[in-house]
Amino acid sequence: MPPLKRTVTPAQAQVRLEDLCAKAERCTWELRQKLRLWQIAPSEAEAIIDRLTRTRFVDDARFAHSVVHDKVSFERRGRLYLRRYLAARHIPSATIADALVEIDEDVYQKNLVHVLQARLRSKPELAETFEGRTKIYRYGVARGYEPALVSEVLKALLRK
Repeated sequence: MPPLKRTVTPAQAQVRLEDLCAKAERCTWELRQKLRLWQIAPSEAEAIIDRLTRTRFVDDARFAHSVVHDKVSFERRGRLYLRRYLAARHIPSATIADALVEIDEDVYQKNLVHVLQARLRSKPELAETFEGRTKIYRYGVARGYEPALVSEVLKALLRK
């Protein structure tokens, strides 16, 4: 027998979303996804999102700044990754640009150095061949760092 599908009223949906937003930073796109999943009518969903925005439970700019800070600090991700991540959540490009400006350039470079050094330590044989160095380069680019910066930092690391 298939599980019974519980319906969620707009009032219940708002309370659930307030609870979600109180626990972690969310963006309006994620909330719209939840409302769509709960089969809330689009007009009611927009009203709920509007109320949550007015009461500051959700703020896309605050979300973008939070994501940039956390992903740079803890995951050591690059700007290109962050831009794609936020764009996938329908954050406006101006908001993304404002959030990315906050990245401290020294911390950003140190993060890239740390990421590439860790890769070199885990697989030291990669530094010996062109193919291996290319793999390390691609790893840095895949983490979201700019290709020119990865190339520059990798050359400096290999010279040591």
